[in-house]
Amino acid sequence: MHSLNVCSRLIRHTNWMLTLIVFFLFIVDTYGQVLKLGVPAAYHPKPFTHPGLLHSISDLQRMKDMVAIGREPWKSAFEKFKSHPWSSASCEPHAVQHVERSLLIGAGKNIGNLEKDVCAAYQNAIMWNITGDEAHAKTAIKIINAWSDTFKVFDGTDVELGAGLNVFKMASAAEIMRATYPKWKQDDIEKCKVMFRDVFYPPIQYFALWAHGNWDLACMKGMMAIAVFNDDHEMFDRAVDFYYKGPGNGSLLHYVVNEDGQCQESGRDQPHCMLGIGHLAEMCEIGWNQGMDMYSFAQNRLLKGFEYTARYNLGEDVPFQPYNDISGRFPADKISINGRGKLRSIFEQVYNHYAFRVKGIPADQYRYTKRAADELRPEGAGFNADNAGFGTLFFSLPHL
Repeated sequence: MHSLNVCSRLIRHTNWMLTLIVFFLFIVDTYGQVLKLGVPAAYHPKPFTHPGLLHSISDLQRMKDMVAIGREPWKSAFEKFKSHPWSSASCEPHAVQHVERSLLIGAGKNIGNLEKDVCAAYQNAIMWNITGDEAHAKTAIKIINAWSDTFKVFDGTDVELGAGLNVFKMASAAEIMRATYPKWKQDDIEKCKVMFRDVFYPPIQYFALWAHGNWDLACMKGMMAIAVFNDDHEMFDRAVDFYYKGPGNGSLLHYVVNEDGQCQESGRDQPHCMLGIGHLAEMCEIGWNQGMDMYSFAQNRLLKGFEYTARYNLGEDVPFQPYNDISGRFPADKISINGRGKLRSIFEQVYNHYAFRVKGIPADQYRYTKRAADELRPEGAGFNADNAGFGTLFFSLPHL
């Protein structure tokens, strides 16, 4: 019996050691890939335009003007936006020193606080610009300042996702407020920059090459948002370079994997697939507001991803090619029905871009994206801090 116990302990110890060795080799391989990224091209040498993330100053003015005259679809879209809890000027900050995003049982700390607050800051910044009610401006600034003063540590198994998603919305709020609210003190703006650079950026700086593409993409769009607010061209170029030719699942051609528009996560589930293409579109919108056309790369491959995903989630069949992702960890031999038909609020932005902002794109090339936008209109909130949401209000363009 003693011999059996010794053997059992030896086997457990050996398995633990093998697991540790495999994990070590995985980390070495992953960071080896990271270190091969090299120096990105100078994609944006000119000064950044501010505000210049999802909303330019003309975008903010359009929303304000269309709501003021009661024009549809902005009127109904604003009513939906205004009634959302995070659009209320009564929102209070829940800032803490430590946030952990983790899927481990019993782990995870304060991530819900952060997600609610970044959405409230962003939505109040928009409310301020549409209504002119200073209460919303004060709420947005109060939330941003509270976190800038308090937040020190971000960690957890899913820290890349948590940091990328939340800094995108926080930076979006900060970018709008700095450009439109002169009462935001310069000292507080500088503290915000430090928070973005020292707390949010470190977890996303090497992307997430071991994961599904939406992880890379959260890092990429968060990085672009920090870079614009902090006027950091090197950081901006790093994210844009990954969009075009990064080695992970989040680069455009590794996410929308073929000309049919099949996505890297199409075989995983539909919510994650919509999350990923939504991230890509948000990156493209930042690029557009900075004078770059990332939408059209690879013959509008992004649009093909939207069409494929919209078509399948509207109930039609689509071709599927068995695919193993660039990391080799997520093979799929068929498209997933998980979450099918539950459209996310991501379609209005891309529909309006290709239908009304770009010339020469035949309507049949965005017909399913249009159908998805039509079905959702007016779009509501994004899921937690995942995507911007409210696309009917934010991105509808006059076309009559």
